[in-house]
Amino acid sequence: MRLLSVWEALAKFCAIAAGLVMVAITLLTCASVVGRNVFDHAINGDFELVGFAAGAAVALFLPWCQIRRGNIIVDFFTTHASAANQSRLDRFGALLLAAVMALMAWRSVLGGMNAWNTNSGSMMLGFPEWIIYALMVPPMILTALIALSQAAFGFGNASDVEDNPELSV
Repeated sequence: MRLLSVWEALAKFCAIAAGLVMVAITLLTCASVVGRNVFDHAINGDFELVGFAAGAAVALFLPWCQIRRGNIIVDFFTTHASAANQSRLDRFGALLLAAVMALMAWRSVLGGMNAWNTNSGSMMLGFPEWIIYALMVPPMILTALIALSQAAFGFGNASDVEDNPELSV
């Protein structure tokens, strides 16, 4: 199994996990709204849980977005460039994204350690903030690894890299 296939499988797992988190957010929000309007009793701290879960879901979607090239690109200045130059610029952009994601993962590790050391928690529920940091770091690292692989080997799918020698450098 090629490296790109492994990254793709892990990214798909992260995206499915993010989708499940989004379903949980939706169910929690619906339960809270129905409880508030029908039973005059909302779920305490629901907004905290939704905020934490949304942050984790965003991080979990990042690897899938990168592997599918779903990030927004501005190609206004490069539309008339040759395919080779566009490929070089895309690879450079992937390298920059890898650096940014590695930096964010590193800083999130430090933030999580700080939240652990200070017992930082949410205001209403006291939900430990370090848990969210811990959930966000692995997909950020995976996104950095995917982007680094794309910078080195191109943007083809795993099977495309094997079939097209131009995609493997």
